[in-house]
Amino acid sequence: MSRVTEIRYVGYGVEDFDAERRFYTQDWGLVEVAAEDDTAWFKAQGHDEHHVLRLHRRETNCVEVIALATPGRDDVDALHTAVQDAGCSIIHAPRPLDAPGGGYGFRFFSPDGLPFEISAEVAPLDKRPLERWEGVPVKISHIVLHSPDHQALVRFFTDVLGFRVSDWLGDFMCFLRCNAAHHRIAILPGPPCLNHVAYDMLSLDDMMRGASRLQKRGTDLRWGPGRHTAGNNTFSYFVTPGGFAVEYTSELDEVDFETHEAKVHAPAPQVMDQWGIGTGGPQTMPKPAVDPCLFTPAQT
Repeated sequence: MSRVTEIRYVGYGVEDFDAERRFYTQDWGLVEVAAEDDTAWFKAQGHDEHHVLRLHRRETNCVEVIALATPGRDDVDALHTAVQDAGCSIIHAPRPLDAPGGGYGFRFFSPDGLPFEISAEVAPLDKRPLERWEGVPVKISHIVLHSPDHQALVRFFTDVLGFRVSDWLGDFMCFLRCNAAHHRIAILPGPPCLNHVAYDMLSLDDMMRGASRLQKRGTDLRWGPGRHTAGNNTFSYFVTPGGFAVEYTSELDEVDFETHEAKVHAPAPQVMDQWGIGTGGPQTMPKPAVDPCLFTPAQT
């Protein structure tokens, strides 16, 4: 079965394009690799993915695309058929992609209306070995989504896109893997929207150094530092100038994609955060709200 094997990038529409651009390059630690008109693309320095972020100037802050990877053209075509057969609206059929990095892919709306892209053959860019204490992201770690029918969206990701369940937190949060990482996608109940995007850091020290840099530059730590139980990863959560939640994380568990057996973790304070020494909590993060651009194709 053809399946998704990785996250590529997230594309946002943003009202204050310049502020978001400065945040990601000067504060968060990404590098701008391409720009045209009111759009810019950014990569993480520790990975060869062409870009992990795309910003587009828009009248409304929203998610314009969540891009996923699959190994080859045949997989793109097979997944296009599977997504179409599942009843999803197709934005465009498989074709050569004209964004920086190129590739071959298609776009569609999830059952909840969020726009997705699945692609192959995107050109890589150079990466460099990161050193301890640099405090800049290696790559995207995972993406968390809300859904008004989270159980159905879990089935879509597993039955159609080929993800597998790694863990549940009670019956309300599911952690899904598409490779050896414990999770690349997690799904929560709520209005259809993005919850947050997490970026892998080289180490716990790098997470803390990055958090220190952000605080010195005026971005408050909303929740953390801490360590989750599902995935056993460390976390520190922040909010961008445009109001999008982002996370620095490290030490996410690796599991066997084929044989890992899912667990159900009973919700409790020290399950959400095993350390229990950080500031804030889910209540200090942006409140989930319906994404204003559901079922609206992006211009780029």
